[in-house]
Amino acid sequence: MARELNVIDADGHVLEPPDLWEKYLEPKYRDRAPRIVLNQYGKETLQIEPGRILPMPESSSGIGASGAFGARESRKVFPKRYIEARQGGFDPHARIPDMDAEGIDAAFLYPTLGLFIACIDDDPQLAAADCRAYNRWLADYCKAYPDRLFGNAMLPMASVELAIEEMRFAVRELGMRSGFIRPNPYGKRTLHDRSLYPLWEEAQNLDFAIAIHGGAASGMPSLGEDRFRGFATGHCATHTFEMMAAAMSFLMCGICDKFPRLRVAFLEAGGGWITGWLDRMDRHFDDVGFNDTRLSTRPSDAFRRQCFISFEPTETSLKLLAEHIGPDHILWATDYPHPDGFIDAPGMIRKMGLKPDVLAVIMRDGARRFYGLN
Repeated sequence: MARELNVIDADGHVLEPPDLWEKYLEPKYRDRAPRIVLNQYGKETLQIEPGRILPMPESSSGIGASGAFGARESRKVFPKRYIEARQGGFDPHARIPDMDAEGIDAAFLYPTLGLFIACIDDDPQLAAADCRAYNRWLADYCKAYPDRLFGNAMLPMASVELAIEEMRFAVRELGMRSGFIRPNPYGKRTLHDRSLYPLWEEAQNLDFAIAIHGGAASGMPSLGEDRFRGFATGHCATHTFEMMAAAMSFLMCGICDKFPRLRVAFLEAGGGWITGWLDRMDRHFDDVGFNDTRLSTRPSDAFRRQCFISFEPTETSLKLLAEHIGPDHILWATDYPHPDGFIDAPGMIRKMGLKPDVLAVIMRDGARRFYGLN
């Protein structure tokens, strides 16, 4: 009997084994595989390709912190080496007991190191090969628990044609129902660039959901990074600023208007901001003195038709968010096993005083609708 999925983590993460790309890449690309190296401070960081190392400040503990999820007693442990990070990130058999401890029935999975593959915008074939290798590995990771672990395909956005090809491969060969892209511009191309329309059209035709997922110190142009240098201020600002820009690309720059069956989710940046942002976009749509968008649908109506947003279990605006956009448009996430993740996220949500029927919808229905679970 299939497991009943009532508590669904809409945004968990894997930790890619250091040798993933060397094992899964096509042989002709293996000498250019992403790999973990030591930077000038003796800290582990990611070499995205030969000669290109992800910048990391001296104060950083290195990428090992990516797997510093707290122990069961809510004490965060920051490993010095990436390979010593929480083992459930690397191994599905170690992940399931962690999910069971928190009563999580299913998790939809996103990368850690793989978030930075999007930096490769000058060699589309290499970017596509890296994405294909990751997607194949992720499918193998999920294969052990196909009713509980679900992968989100990485799309190589340096080339629209290759992104479409990878999306079709993910659907037809790997059985994936969704994929992710970064909110940042790819090269000089924004998400609402008309050259990307074939991608959104094919996603709509394939019933393939598109998740917008950011990342810290991305190596890509990020709103706010020129103004906020500290980790706390930078992490606080760039995630949300970039996601607000992505929401505007989809809702006010024509993507959702033109592709009304495309499902889109905004992840990893909190959710409370969307209420005021929708109000502001609606104001500029409604006022003929402002509106030069040529949209046929109000941004808030387009959002309620086809969009979703994740919130963090520490946000106090959840009740307002549920009332404003509807609980079935809300996703929640653990961010497991990252250090800014949440121990017992389901328990934190249950303590927010929501009505039982609203709580049940938030825990389950938003994820089921977005990811296309039957």
